[in-house]
Amino acid sequence: MQKLAISTKPIRSLEDALERCQILGMRVSRQRRFILELLWQVNEHLSAREIYDRLNHQGKDIGHTSVYQNLEALSSQGIIECIERCDGRLYGNISDSHSHVNCLDTEQILDVHVELPEEVIRLVEQQTGVRITEYTINFYGYRNSPEKP
Repeated sequence: MQKLAISTKPIRSLEDALERCQILGMRVSRQRRFILELLWQVNEHLSAREIYDRLNHQGKDIGHTSVYQNLEALSSQGIIECIERCDGRLYGNISDSHSHVNCLDTEQILDVHVELPEEVIRLVEQQTGVRITEYTINFYGYRNSPEKP
């Protein structure tokens, strides 16, 4: 979600993620490092199964349970992103406030940082009576569409 005021330093690199683990008192195990390194290498949203398969394909010794437990720990502490979808959870490396472009033909989710103009936020507040403190925008479209309107 986009935040109007960011209270903590955003995690923008693998080093930031590892540092946040240490600050939070989380042990940076070999398996946890494997997962973080993979998410920062691929820079895309992956399911737990895809993470497990890719790490094992790379010759990294990690079990299913370890992948799931580490993903839960990392996402619950805000170190990685977890997106809930009808077909399961996807994990990504950006944990700070941001929006998504959902590509309907490739099924990719792309991270974007978009800030709405202040007047749009005030208009939403006026229409709803709710003070907006953070937001996220989901865009949907086609990458390979033959026609553009």
